[in-house]
Amino acid sequence: MTMAYLNGEFLPLHEAKISPMDRGFLFGDGVYEVIPCYVGKTVALQYHMDRLRHSLHEIQLAIAPSDSDLEAILKELIIRNGNGNVGIYLQITRGVVEKRQHAFPERASPTVFAYTFPIDPPSNGAADNATCFTTVTRADTRWARCHIKSTALLGNVLHMMEAVNEGAEEVLLFNEQGLLTEAAACNVFIVKDDQVLTPELDHQKLPGVTRRLCLELLEKYTDWQVRVGPVSREAVMSAEEVWLSSSTKELAPVIAIDGKPVADGRPGSYWSAAQRLFHLHRFDIK
Repeated sequence: MTMAYLNGEFLPLHEAKISPMDRGFLFGDGVYEVIPCYVGKTVALQYHMDRLRHSLHEIQLAIAPSDSDLEAILKELIIRNGNGNVGIYLQITRGVVEKRQHAFPERASPTVFAYTFPIDPPSNGAADNATCFTTVTRADTRWARCHIKSTALLGNVLHMMEAVNEGAEEVLLFNEQGLLTEAAACNVFIVKDDQVLTPELDHQKLPGVTRRLCLELLEKYTDWQVRVGPVSREAVMSAEEVWLSSSTKELAPVIAIDGKPVADGRPGSYWSAAQRLFHLHRFDIK
């Protein structure tokens, strides 16, 4: 039985109830985090708390719990769910209101909700245990505040369904200038001419925690050429390797784009080495 947390109470997930007048339900007026946990140990929890605070600031939502309060809640939730391999979903909305209106209410008590869900053990970088992805490409038609980890994800959902409807697992998105932004649920890296590339952060991309960790690990433990900057569609389509990064996938190789294989259609050596680093150092950041 999955245990959840809702507004000060731990309870079975199926017993958690939220009012239909919650602004998270009415407007998507909230933010969230997904934090991986393996055998009871969280990955980069402080980085997730940093991003959560940034998102809360961006939507002008103040909450009473401190970071240490939230961390204590999450750690208790992990224990109550068996200290296994789980993702922790944490969502904070502006709370329940008496009247539906677009303007922020003068007074509202934020809703804090969390639960866990099982996740697979991550790859150690070996090609035979890699989870590989096929992708399609599309023009990025989401809103212009993708740097906020908002619960309002309909744009991402519709893009993801474009991939699903074509038998793929993800979609690579490009802006009006033909530059790579991200995927529907991931950041993106490519390897081109022995250089690792990923787009710079701005309002078109979520500041991924796994992306951040990957860049730190590559800088510390390799002598690779790594560049953060514009990545063209042409570079993506001719890349030797393409990776997705997210908290529950870590680094995952893309083996096909729009029905065509990436290189030889198998996980590449750069991905293998980078994921191996992640496997060895994922718990370095507390």
